Amino acid sequence: MTLNIMNTMKAMVLTGHGGIEKLEYRRVPTPSPAAGEVLVQVTATAKNNTDRKAREGLYPTKKGETTSFQMGGKPTLIFPRIQGADIAGRVVAVGEGVEPSRIGDRGLLDFNMYGSARRDINLTPDYYGHGADGGYAEYVAVPSDQFHAVPNKDLSDAQLAAMGMCSYQTAMHMLTSAKVEAGERVLVTGASGGVGTALIQLCRIMGAVPYALSTPDKTAALKALGAESVLDRSEMGSFVERVKAETGGRPFDAVMDLVGGEMTDRFIDAMIFDMNARSTYPRLSIAGASGGNVSEILWTRIYLYQVQLFGVSHGTREEAEQLVDWIREGRLKPVLHGTFRLSELHQAERYFMNRGSSYFGKIVIVPDSQWEEHGQLWSLERDA
Repeated sequence: MTLNIMNTMKAMVLTGHGGIEKLEYRRVPTPSPAAGEVLVQVTATAKNNTDRKAREGLYPTKKGETTSFQMGGKPTLIFPRIQGADIAGRVVAVGEGVEPSRIGDRGLLDFNMYGSARRDINLTPDYYGHGADGGYAEYVAVPSDQFHAVPNKDLSDAQLAAMGMCSYQTAMHMLTSAKVEAGERVLVTGASGGVGTALIQLCRIMGAVPYALSTPDKTAALKALGAESVLDRSEMGSFVERVKAETGGRPFDAVMDLVGGEMTDRFIDAMIFDMNARSTYPRLSIAGASGGNVSEILWTRIYLYQVQLFGVSHGTREEAEQLVDWIREGRLKPVLHGTFRLSELHQAERYFMNRGSSYFGKIVIVPDSQWEEHGQLWSLERDA
């Protein structure tokens, strides 16, 4: 069953690895929903740093590679590709086997392309916008059971996209992998971005106490979101002493790291300076390397202090469904920085890469045809 939909649509198409010149705004065929799928008219798609890294080929597993990730054994980022993972919109058509009553649902996509039917594990992660076309377009076809209805009238479509699974599910899987429990002290690095702001909220829902690593100008916003305190990332030489001052002399129980690079050692210091004060092993969850893809660490520090390391990319079906429940219940709040038109994605990329101290939360991309209704209110075009 379908509504009246044009055979072609506007999309931003990635034509190869490289700079923003590889993103071309084109008219392309509108997809049709296959069996078990729904066709979503896209109203907003949150921008993630993984879009840029995949475009630039910055997911190497060997030195010197220019490639995107391929944990399933073969590359799935095939050009041309439409990127954009965190998609909000409305169902406008259904494929075979999907109830026509789904038409009209406003919702949010679980962005994962799962390698199996298992609900508790995701060993070969891939996602819409990478292994299949995503939301930088006017329409996208996705599995019906992964497009979750979120009717909350207090959330605009742009705000809903800002709560997309790429950030929130990554954040949740960082916490669940490290088995973070209520009452534990958790350092959140890269705290003002999409994953960082999600981690702060999720810590509070789980009963853990989040400490943010950021810049002083973001202290008020991060505390309002739930951070216990904010540590200045520009003063890492005295980091452990400042941690002691903020925690009453107690080490962090776990670190959720999105930075990497030379800071990794300092984060470990902040968990091991008093092992007698600990009741659990030090845990480091890693889901990013904005500060550098190589960290120099003495392995003796890892095994003698029994530091547990968790590499995290995507989460599980169970986690995605729990997050959607919390969004519907209003327990998670959107952190929307602003919006750009889809046709202005180049400007959005430049803005993101050169973002200043005022940046906080998520940038959302809105199709030009949806701009007046879903994007204009939060426009950042004037700042690009």
